[in-house]
Amino acid sequence: MDGDYVIGGVFSIHTYKQTVTHNYTSMPEPVKCRGRIDSRELRFSRAVVFAIEEINNSTGLLPGIKLGYEIHDSCASVPIAMHVTFQLSNGLDPVFNTGHNCSHSGMVMGIVGESGSTPSISMSRIIGSFNIPLVSHFATCACLSDKQQYPSFFRTIPSDQFQADALAKLVKHFGWTWIGAVRSDSDYGNNGMATFLDAAQKEGICVEYSESFYRTHPQSRIQRVADVIRRSTAVVVVAFLASTELRILMEELAREPSPPRQWIGSEGWVTNRGMLRFSFCAGAIGFGIQKSVIPGLREFLLDLSPTKVAASPVLTEFWEDSFNCRLGKSTAIDERVCDESEDLQTLQSPYTDTSQLRITNMVYKAVYAIAHAIHNAVCQKTNSTTLCDKFSRIESKQVLTQLKKVSFSQNGYDVSFDANGDPVAKYELVNWQKSESGNIELVTVGHYDASLPAGQEFRINKNLTWVDGGTKVPVSVCSDSCPPGTRKVLQKGKPICCYDCIPCPEGEISNATDSTDCFPCPKEYWPNAERDTCLPKPVEFLSFDEVLGIILAAFSVGGACLAIVTGAVFFRHRTSPIVRANNSELSFLLLFSLTLCFLCSLTFIGAPSDWSCMLRHTAFGITFVLCISCVLGKTIVVLMAFRATLPGSNVMKWFGPPQQRMTVVSFTFVQVLICIIWLVVSPPFPMKNLTVYKERIILECALGSAIGFWVVLGYIGLLAVFCLVLAVLARKLPDSFNEAKFITFSMLIFCAVWITFIPAYVSSPGKFTVAVEIFAILASSFGLILCIFAPKCFIILFKPEQNTKKHLMNKH
Repeated sequence: MDGDYVIGGVFSIHTYKQTVTHNYTSMPEPVKCRGRIDSRELRFSRAVVFAIEEINNSTGLLPGIKLGYEIHDSCASVPIAMHVTFQLSNGLDPVFNTGHNCSHSGMVMGIVGESGSTPSISMSRIIGSFNIPLVSHFATCACLSDKQQYPSFFRTIPSDQFQADALAKLVKHFGWTWIGAVRSDSDYGNNGMATFLDAAQKEGICVEYSESFYRTHPQSRIQRVADVIRRSTAVVVVAFLASTELRILMEELAREPSPPRQWIGSEGWVTNRGMLRFSFCAGAIGFGIQKSVIPGLREFLLDLSPTKVAASPVLTEFWEDSFNCRLGKSTAIDERVCDESEDLQTLQSPYTDTSQLRITNMVYKAVYAIAHAIHNAVCQKTNSTTLCDKFSRIESKQVLTQLKKVSFSQNGYDVSFDANGDPVAKYELVNWQKSESGNIELVTVGHYDASLPAGQEFRINKNLTWVDGGTKVPVSVCSDSCPPGTRKVLQKGKPICCYDCIPCPEGEISNATDSTDCFPCPKEYWPNAERDTCLPKPVEFLSFDEVLGIILAAFSVGGACLAIVTGAVFFRHRTSPIVRANNSELSFLLLFSLTLCFLCSLTFIGAPSDWSCMLRHTAFGITFVLCISCVLGKTIVVLMAFRATLPGSNVMKWFGPPQQRMTVVSFTFVQVLICIIWLVVSPPFPMKNLTVYKERIILECALGSAIGFWVVLGYIGLLAVFCLVLAVLARKLPDSFNEAKFITFSMLIFCAVWITFIPAYVSSPGKFTVAVEIFAILASSFGLILCIFAPKCFIILFKPEQNTKKHLMNKH
């Protein structure tokens, strides 16, 4: 249709072109399209006519100006698309009657199309040189956003960059990390899939296979793609396909059904109602352009009389294919002639289906965008009226400039372009759901808006159905998730989504699913059995509540009681010869020191504290020196007593009770002085030992100064060895006086205990170190009291006849 300004249109109304044989001797015939008409594309072309007629009838947009249109069929072929692009660019198309000089007939101000990205790329490269704007309704390749290569390209449909990001987030949202990928071997499929795979990789998604094919490829290629899908382990298949390629693939898969697959679709096919006949794709989800309503479009599409149909070869072909009849006279016997009984309202076809207008609205908005650009170039608003000059000789470059600035709303839908010629990306999440009647329907279950802040773009507001109509989200992973307490170890030669789950090493945990690393617990914590939580380490010390502590405490108290009872027996029989002969004063002092030795072992039991750590070592050191000093005093007295029996000996005057007391006090004072220096310089203190056991804490007393501890212990050992030497020297004393041999035995036991104590003390772990020290104290204390006092108590209590001076002097 002619007009003051003409808008071009290019659509893939047919899907194949007729093969032309060139003999190079005559002019080739014009290329013709073949195959059935794509009813959906026919609806797109009719939407251009509808929009232009609506604009021509409008008083607000381009008043007084008539728009014309020139619509071509590209046959989904790049060569034909380029051919019609040149026709639209030259402005000399003979189809219009150029009867008056001021007419702009044939001069295209802008073009709506194409439906595919590959033809749109070729067309844009041509018309970019002529500054003719190309506004596509369905070319989504992200490559077309490059303004250096495609300066005059615009589109009303979002770029695949946004869709690829949305699809990657969708796959990640449902926990699918192992997917298959199928794409059209075209600019749309290759670029769209490349963008998706890049986004998927950032989301940690792995691809088992990535296959491509095109509608013109041999059947063997399509069979191979179908076999790959059948044999794969990935349940989810992301298909970046045009509707034509998907139909071919579905027909191949229908011949030999594959295991259930969850299809994830691009807007190229997921909202195409013609694909719903493939029931095994039920549950498919994908992003589609938002549904819309165009008032009056359905009535316009159905307003086709036989006269209008006959005037258009394309409409004639569509009518005859739809109703299986022939307009005019039939040339074949079995062909039915169309009469007036055919009714488009009864026709089930994508052409008449306006229930979910999506891409059609993109066509509608593209026409209005070009019209608004022409309006801004030729019209001026004065006061309340708008004046347009239909004789203005504007060029397409002016329309291109104005198109970059357009911003309007049509039927409630905003239209504008960014610097790359792209609109704001908004999608609906579409789910193929089976209805109660068994038919598959398109159901909108969510939305995606790229203009919203990060993390808020994507939302689902309805329940989805999945593969085979199930309600449970399918699982598609190469390896099951690693539970807390394990970490992922990649399988050699496989993608990052294929891994083994290895338990965390000792002392480390992982508290998240699919953790790549385990991390150690803090020093005072240890993992639980599942190794997913750090728990405080149990604190261990020798306590009064455990069996070992109770036994040692019982022996300590028992030993102290034994010393007290022995002292009571000696005190009761203090006037008896055997008590008097054994230096009763030193004996009572020795029993008192032994009582303290037994009781000081109690300070080693229980939780260490500042005072108990200082008390246990100093009390142990002082009481034992007091004890050994008493034994040493008794040994010296025994030795000197027999030396004093020689004629003229006056030795005993130097070893009387005052000297004995002074000896005990002197030896003990040295130990007290050592302990005071130890406590002042570096006293013992409680500490948490984290090195002996990894899984628990040993609460013990640190020595503070190790030198102080070993000096205290060495001093005790020195006195014990000195006492042992003196006792050995007195071993040949008369048998009737057995004090010397008993002291010898007691010192041998004492020294043996403490010699074995040192390696046991150093090597014993944890609380057993304290137990060894208590055992040494108790063993040496019991050795002293039993060897020195048990024989005497036996005579006092059970052999009183031997408790006489005569018997002691061995005088019968």
